[in-house]
Amino acid sequence: MKSMIRNFSIIAHIDHGKSTLADRLLEITGTLSKFQMKEQVLDDMDLERERGITIKSHPIRLPYKAKDGQHYILNLIDTPGHVDFSYEVSRSLAACEGALLLVDASQGIEAQTVSNTFLALDNDLEIIPVINKVDLPGAQIESTKEQIIDLIGCEENDIILTSAKTGEGVDTLLEAIISRIPPPKVQVNAPARGLIFDSIYDSYRGAIPYVRIVDGEIRPGQKLVSFAGQNKYEITEVGHFHLKRVKSSVLRSGDVGYIVAQIRNIKDLRVGDTVTTVENPAAEPLADYKEMKSMVFSGLYPVQNEDYEELRQSLEKLQLNDASLHFEPETSDALGFGFRCGFLGMLHLEIVQERLEREFNQQIISTVPNVEYHAFLRNGKMIKVDTPAKMPRADIERIEEPYVRAEIITPSEYIGGLMKLTQDKRAIYKNTHYLDKTKVQLMYEIPLSEIVFDFYDKLKTVSRGYASLDYEHIGYRPGNLVKLDIMINGESVDALSVITHREYAQYQGRELVVKLRSLIPRHQFEVPIQAAIGSKILARENVKALRKNVTAKCYGGDISRKRKLLERQKKGKKRMKQVGAVQVPQEAFMAVLRIEKKKT
Repeated sequence: MKSMIRNFSIIAHIDHGKSTLADRLLEITGTLSKFQMKEQVLDDMDLERERGITIKSHPIRLPYKAKDGQHYILNLIDTPGHVDFSYEVSRSLAACEGALLLVDASQGIEAQTVSNTFLALDNDLEIIPVINKVDLPGAQIESTKEQIIDLIGCEENDIILTSAKTGEGVDTLLEAIISRIPPPKVQVNAPARGLIFDSIYDSYRGAIPYVRIVDGEIRPGQKLVSFAGQNKYEITEVGHFHLKRVKSSVLRSGDVGYIVAQIRNIKDLRVGDTVTTVENPAAEPLADYKEMKSMVFSGLYPVQNEDYEELRQSLEKLQLNDASLHFEPETSDALGFGFRCGFLGMLHLEIVQERLEREFNQQIISTVPNVEYHAFLRNGKMIKVDTPAKMPRADIERIEEPYVRAEIITPSEYIGGLMKLTQDKRAIYKNTHYLDKTKVQLMYEIPLSEIVFDFYDKLKTVSRGYASLDYEHIGYRPGNLVKLDIMINGESVDALSVITHREYAQYQGRELVVKLRSLIPRHQFEVPIQAAIGSKILARENVKALRKNVTAKCYGGDISRKRKLLERQKKGKKRMKQVGAVQVPQEAFMAVLRIEKKKT
């Protein structure tokens, strides 16, 4: 029976058709009826539908009757394509034996295609190369075949041509999944071991781990224990993933499924941990996932200080479903009690912020995102600086900043513009590799702080949307960095301070105080805004004093208009934080992101 199971993922660059191909697989295998089908059926999060991207990996079980008459079970785990969610991809691949490498026929190999391929090879997966969107007028099938052969060294006959939109070639692909992806190694009688590759929090049933059962079997009535937590929980339900969770009597070796055990202590559940049973315990855990390192740090603070505990619980629940999110408590003179959170990139930060607001009804203020710097003192001590507030005032010998190896894949006509862009970002050129006559791979080493904010958008602008980017962390290097303090009404606002390269400090400080002047509302007194490095003032602007009665416009006319204005004012004030005697709106804390980095 177990030889009838195939566990596989779909990996690709963003927007190459993973979710659409998953839709066709669901339709052709009869998992969903025509009535149940809709576009991006596995992207069930509102955010995924709005943005048209996959954020979470989604497991689903597909029953399939092959041409040989045998009935198979295909466990598909759809994966994201954006670089910020590569951790989701790596976890999904660990639960599989094979992967479909999907490449857009009109765009060819892209940066994430390359990195996801290496992830699959690292996991010793069987890779089935698939060229998608072959029905498009601009499809360059022969060129794309050459690029795939160059990347993974396969034979031309191994490549399957499909159109996920029309369903062309999907039947051939399903047969290839059966014949080419190996079945899982089955050890039903061994001690139970399952790898947690994801989890969610249910208000009524507690934390629910998603597991790939490697050895043995797990049934309701048994007691579940994890190697990291050691607390024992009685299993009340196990099951598989159809469109929703469907309970079954047992999860056996080779299965992908979920376990309900009323796990209330969220800290007992960690993605990458191994679960076993008290009745038939395993002696050793399975190999854990590689710990994901946060790239970008930002402070998240509740608008109302009394919501601090609620925000902490919301972050804990969200962390169950997003193992790459890290957070720890911190305090700010300007914003009070909150959390320092680590993210994989700016998109990841945006998604977490929106999920907190939508799914947990949290009203939050976020501070300027930063990367983690290393400040070395003259006494030999090293301090990790993930927020400007932690930067030592004196005795600094040197400051090191994180560098990444960036891979840009672009049509050759945009090389000049991209080289100018990377030069402006302090990039170190490494090499150029032509994938074919028209497509080029550029390799650079770039400070992480230069690419996390707007580099991706500018890359797309310069290349008219054709270039793609992937990057990986390569370590720390010394940099000429300074802390740029922003002072409002004579008081330093830690949430607005930034760490920047000395060459850019003068320009950034001047631009920032000009921007803040337009964002900070006028008060009954003049408000000075200053940018400084230590005791040296680089730039100053003043918010002029308010001299007129702002409520004058509310008198006369319809009373409902007055109420509406007062209600709107009340909502606006909720979003403000008091800094000394000056009110600073949320937009001011994000103004730093819109300031260009230029030399003076």
